[in-house]
Amino acid sequence: MDDHTRDWFARRTSRWQDWPHDRLLAAKHRLGVTISVVIPARNEQRTISAVVGSIAAALVARVPLVDELIVMDSDSTDDTAAVAARAGAVVYRTAEVLPAAGSVPGKGEALWKSLLVSKGDLIVFVDADLTRWGPHFVSGLLGPLLTDDGVQLVKGFYTRVWTENDGSVSTEGGRVTELVARPLISLWWPELAGVVQPLAGEWAARRSLMESLSIPVGYGVELATLMDTVAAHGLDAVAQVDLGSRGHRHQANHDLALMAAELLLLAERRRGQRAAGLGAPPDSPRGAAVLRQFVRDAHGEVQPVTRAVPLIERPPAASVHGR
Repeated sequence: MDDHTRDWFARRTSRWQDWPHDRLLAAKHRLGVTISVVIPARNEQRTISAVVGSIAAALVARVPLVDELIVMDSDSTDDTAAVAARAGAVVYRTAEVLPAAGSVPGKGEALWKSLLVSKGDLIVFVDADLTRWGPHFVSGLLGPLLTDDGVQLVKGFYTRVWTENDGSVSTEGGRVTELVARPLISLWWPELAGVVQPLAGEWAARRSLMESLSIPVGYGVELATLMDTVAAHGLDAVAQVDLGSRGHRHQANHDLALMAAELLLLAERRRGQRAAGLGAPPDSPRGAAVLRQFVRDAHGEVQPVTRAVPLIERPPAASVHGR
C-alpha cells in the first residue's frame, strides 16, 4: 500500500471489541439517532430465525441499541417470511413495496426497497444465511458511525470459515473477492486497496448517504456503494471493522460467475464515468502492476500482502533473430 492508503488503514480500521455496548448506547442517546437493521432474505428459512433472534435478544431486548429490525423477503418460496416474523422481525415482501416501480430479483433491489420502509438514521445490513457470527457484527459496525460524524460507510471484514469436501475447515472463502474484486481494485482503484473485504455482506451506512446513491439491483450493490461513496465523499468517509470470523452458505460456481460478470460491468461503467470527468481514473497499469491482498498473522491481526502481477509479453518467436 502507498503511504496515503497505509495511513487510512491505520486510522480507519478497528476491531469489534473496540465498541462496547455502553459506549455505543451513550453515543446514540447523545446524538439522538435511530438505528435500523435490515436483513435481505430469499429462501433462508433454515438460518433466518437464528439471525433475527440473536439480534432481537441482544440488541433490542437486552441492550436497546436497535430500534427497528427488518427482513426484506425477496420472493421466497419457503417459510422465510413466517419464520422471520416469529423470531421478532418486521417483514416486508419486496414485490409489495412501491409496486408501481415493479419488482426485480436481487439483493440490491431488496436493499433499495428497504430504504422506502425503514426509518433509522443509521442502517446496518446483515446477510440472512449466517451460521458462524454474533450480534457483535451489528454493534461493531455501528461504532465508527456513532463516534465520528465524518464516517459515512462502514465495511465489515472477517475470516470466512467453511468446510471442505473432506471435512477440513478452510478460511479461503470469498472466491469472487479474491478472483475479481481485489484485482479490479488493485489495478484500477488503488485508493481502495486498504479495504480488506470490499464485497462483505455486513456493512453499515448513514441513511443520508444511501438515499443519495444509485443502487444496482443485484450483487454489485456492495462494490458500487463503496466506489460511489469514495467518489462523492473521499476515502476518509469509509471505515472498516474486524468482526472476527463468519460462516455462511456458499454458492455454486455458475452463480458466482454471474456475480463476477455483474461486478466487471459495474466497474467498467464507473471507470467510464471517471474518464468522462467525474474523477480521472488512474493510468492503465504499466510495468510491474501489483495485487494487494490480506492475510492474518500468527497473532490474528490482518496484514497487507503485495504481490507483483507479471505483465511482460514476449514478442512472437518468429520475430526473434539469432535463434
